[in-house]
Amino acid sequence: MSQAYGFPALSLFPMTHYSRQDVLRILHLHSRQLASWEREGLLPVLAEDEGYSFAHLTRLRALREMRAQRISARSIRVQVEAIERVAGMGNALAETSAVRRGTRLAFRHGGALVDALTQQLTFDFATAKGRPVQMLSTGTHGSRSAASSLAAAALQDRFIRAVQMEESAATLTQAIALYEQILETKPDHAPACINLGTILYNQRDFVRAEQMYRNATEADPEYALAFFDLGNVLDEMQRLPEAIDAYERAIVLVPQYADAHYNLALAFERLEQLRRALRHWTAYLRLDPIGPWAAHARQQARRILATEKLEIVARNGKRVDAARLSW
Repeated sequence: MSQAYGFPALSLFPMTHYSRQDVLRILHLHSRQLASWEREGLLPVLAEDEGYSFAHLTRLRALREMRAQRISARSIRVQVEAIERVAGMGNALAETSAVRRGTRLAFRHGGALVDALTQQLTFDFATAKGRPVQMLSTGTHGSRSAASSLAAAALQDRFIRAVQMEESAATLTQAIALYEQILETKPDHAPACINLGTILYNQRDFVRAEQMYRNATEADPEYALAFFDLGNVLDEMQRLPEAIDAYERAIVLVPQYADAHYNLALAFERLEQLRRALRHWTAYLRLDPIGPWAAHARQQARRILATEKLEIVARNGKRVDAARLSW
């Protein structure tokens, strides 16, 4: 929801901590989603005078990516707890990267993909666009497979170190350098593009952030979060038509992407295309009917209806008086 957020002013906490409102702005979240993750135990419930650390931001960013893939908070919790038990990890969201496989998650770690619920292990050979993941085997091509797996493991370890270095402002520059090294080795490493783009975005280096997000969309054209983030940075640069294209692509990939509907509604309002904005306000309200962002969406939708003097609208095949809409 890029229009609702600005560059964070960290006035309440030391440099390495963020307020709750800062977190919502930086990661383009709303309070209802944060509360949902807290209820499921995916995040600690902090007191009002406590701040979020870089470690919390790392965890939140991973949760945000899973949300973009329409994985519920409860499902995430079950699978994260499972992978931490299976692999003996303390913080799977920081030590691995998760990918959706059907209705479940697999976690990339040490050159392997692990399904936490089935404990099935596969080597992660999906290093080239469109190349399938291959099952662990020791056939005639064992030496070639071993070399490939070692290279993949080294790259993944470097990625994990970069993520961990983001947890401290003192090592943020080193994290950037590691992401750049990863991208020199593997330019289509979409998670590295996203993470580096987010660092650059928060540093207000929008030109480089845009390039990173575009690289992520090219590396993985089905990565809805990459298109959403691209839309946000284009929005910040006042390139609304391009931002709209990016948000719409995210919605094509994930029709229930509530935040993309919200940002689209804001963008169309700024272009004074009120009826198109209304369509996305109502879509957002169907997906997220409770909370402060919903209250704003409802207010905007009603204002547009009054401005446009729409007396009736269609709903479930029936025509109803717009003034009687319950949302």
